[in-house]
Amino acid sequence: MQATISEKYQVVIPKAIREHYALKPKQKLTFIEKDRLLILVPESSLEDLRGIASGVDISNIRDKSDRF
Repeated sequence: MQATISEKYQVVIPKAIREHYALKPKQKLTFIEKDRLLILVPESSLEDLRGIASGVDISNIRDKSDRF
């Protein structure tokens, strides 16, 4: 998929991408540049992140005494 930069430097995100990632109007995107790639990362709300780490094994986490 491609998009074109307008004269006002605006870009329209293709509909298939918007739907796949459930992007919403006024949602913020973070731009990350790496090795001449431009990566767009949608900002998630705290509510969206709730439960993201459920089921993670925490038995091998270091104790506070191991930290610097």
